[in-house]
Amino acid sequence: METEIGPTLREARIRHKIDLTEVEERTKIRVRYLRALETEEWDVLPGPTYTRSFIRTYATFLGLDGERLADDYRRLEEDRMAEMAGPREPHPLPTRLAGLGGGSRFGPGVIGALIAVALVAVVLVLGLTSNSGNDNTNAGANAGGAKAKQGKHQGTAAAKQKPQVSIQLTATAEVWVCALAADGTRVINGQILPTGTQLGPFHSGKFDLAFGNGSVDLKVNGKPFQVQNTPSPIGYEVTSKGTHVLQPGTRPDCT
Repeated sequence: METEIGPTLREARIRHKIDLTEVEERTKIRVRYLRALETEEWDVLPGPTYTRSFIRTYATFLGLDGERLADDYRRLEEDRMAEMAGPREPHPLPTRLAGLGGGSRFGPGVIGALIAVALVAVVLVLGLTSNSGNDNTNAGANAGGAKAKQGKHQGTAAAKQKPQVSIQLTATAEVWVCALAADGTRVINGQILPTGTQLGPFHSGKFDLAFGNGSVDLKVNGKPFQVQNTPSPIGYEVTSKGTHVLQPGTRPDCT
């Protein structure tokens, strides 16, 4: 599906007399991705989240409304996904069970007898269980209280033993960042950080990180960690046991 995003970016770059190599140096976006944006070859780009970030960064660099163009791409992607999904087929309504709505199959006399038998059974059960229930009340309460206290102590001990890790980020150039804590909380919600922006420290049992490029100084537990110097997207999993690279498809995207 063609839009005005690509032509708008290309015309603005040509108007400013800037070549793609210079744009790559200034924005940290690879030339092949810049060319794909201008020609609207969306399949060449590394996913919708990074594509929106690239559009926003490239357009802003050219003096255009980056937010508007990124939003145009978001609507384009939503329309494309809707077309791929196609119309939804309605689910058939369940067939009514036979006999429902057709009236009772038993006469009044049979129903009355059944009710009487049920009442007698209830009286017998209450009589048999009343005494044993009183005898076991205190024992059950004591056992329940002991189990509750034991569970509370175990939960507190487990919480204290759970290892924690801290991270702190500083943008060395403009960079898109998504950071998720162990419970899925977005501590950095897919933001483009200007140069020099510092965030954190954040604390959690684990963090999943995604960067639009490698322009980040990362500290783990107060110690510097060397982020790969790359103009391409990269991600990491940070735990108390170490920091590992996340492959494409496993990185968070904050969408």
